[in-house]
Amino acid sequence: MRYVAAYLLAVLGGNANPSAADIKKILGSVGIDAEDERLNKVISELKGKDIEEVMEAGRGKLSSMPSGGGVAAAAGGGGAAAGGGAAPAAEEKKEEKKEESEEESDEDMGFGLFD
Repeated sequence: MRYVAAYLLAVLGGNANPSAADIKKILGSVGIDAEDERLNKVISELKGKDIEEVMEAGRGKLSSMPSGGGVAAAAGGGGAAAGGGAAPAAEEKKEEKKEESEEESDEDMGFGLFD
């Protein structure tokens, strides 16, 4: 992922076809040593391609993947609208649980597992 990010930074900076040296320079500026094998793989996969088109194709692939979170959000939204006053009660319970958790964690401060 870091190689792709460095490649995109180089393209964003105006270099349409970054070389391995360009990407190594970017990664080196933040203390990352580039592995030649992975770096060459990224460059070979992206060489000669328009980054905008590659990103658009990726968005298309991601949009077809189920994310799993959409159903729960829709169900939760519908339940809150139908229930009306149920949502504030749920928030109060969450706040109470948080307070209890903080108190419990304060009790254990300064003691190790085997002390």
